[in-house]
Amino acid sequence: MNDTLSPDVLPAGIRARFADGVNGLRMHLLEAGDPAHPCVLLLHGFPELAYSWRKVMPALAGAGYYVIAPDQRGYGRTTGWDPDYDGDVASFRSLNLVRDIIGLLGALGIKTVRGVVGHDAGAAVAAWCALLRPDIFQSVTMMSAPFAGPPGLHPVTGPDIHAGLARLDRPRKHYQWYYSTREANADMTRCRQGLHAFLRGYYHHKSADWAGNKPFRLAGWTAESLAQMPTYYIMDLNDDMAQTVAREMPTPEEVAACAWLPDHELRVYSGEYTRVGFQGGLQWYRCRTQGYAGSEAGIFTGRTIDVPSMFIAGASDWGIYQVPGAIERMQDTACSKMRGCHLLDGAGHWVQQEQPAAVVSLLLTFLRG
Repeated sequence: MNDTLSPDVLPAGIRARFADGVNGLRMHLLEAGDPAHPCVLLLHGFPELAYSWRKVMPALAGAGYYVIAPDQRGYGRTTGWDPDYDGDVASFRSLNLVRDIIGLLGALGIKTVRGVVGHDAGAAVAAWCALLRPDIFQSVTMMSAPFAGPPGLHPVTGPDIHAGLARLDRPRKHYQWYYSTREANADMTRCRQGLHAFLRGYYHHKSADWAGNKPFRLAGWTAESLAQMPTYYIMDLNDDMAQTVAREMPTPEEVAACAWLPDHELRVYSGEYTRVGFQGGLQWYRCRTQGYAGSEAGIFTGRTIDVPSMFIAGASDWGIYQVPGAIERMQDTACSKMRGCHLLDGAGHWVQQEQPAAVVSLLLTFLRG
């Protein structure tokens, strides 16, 4: 696929193009605003695309920023990554994802970034960018996924959470380890309900539209504590993810009322994932769960993010608490200049899509500060 995302699906003012020679990638990106203006870089998570920033890019550009949002390694129309389950998984580790972003900036001739903003898995990439290269990234905003700091030199071993989850009266399993299995990609791309319906259910289940999303702090990293989370995080043991979200599908009336993700926008996602599958994004999880990242991140143990930082999430987002203690460590130790931690009403996990005006307002106040 050599074509960029069609202009017909993009809001006015957003352009699509490619950047070549980006750490072995041909990177597809969306942009808005004047390239001569200060840069704001937006990094998506799973299962998303650069397109997930469509609702905030025009407003940021209108406020005087040059806004860029790439399809990251493994996603969308970016090519050059290994799609094989048995292929180059280590290329998806955090430090190489940062190298992708540095390469993108080099290809675009950008020397500094006023703010790097990451959502979900993109929040970790944004955090590592700010931690490793504060000379380039002048501020960082993390969304939905708190960054607790670099790991220690010696990994801490805890209880066997997987055996504990499987032994519960209602046997369960952790979604990240499910996503690391060989079967996960096919489970979603070839699911009974069809990929478009699967994504509708997945986005609904993790949004504020699903009434069951009422997150709270968990006591700790134990099976009993984690099992209080919804099944999209702590799955029933014998279900795959497509079966999981099929149990919580929105009604036709709820779909029709979903202004933040109408069906024609959802079809952009389902079209891209039908074309390339989910394996690229799933490789990110495998780097964490199966040890492909190695111990190199431990080199930075004790190092903090020392540029101004901010956190934004939906008040209905369980991602805030899925790693017990992470949001506290982010504010207390990982970020030395934390300027605010904002939980937005009316938003679940997809905060920049569910409440884009509130996100833009917070970002502009922060960037100008």
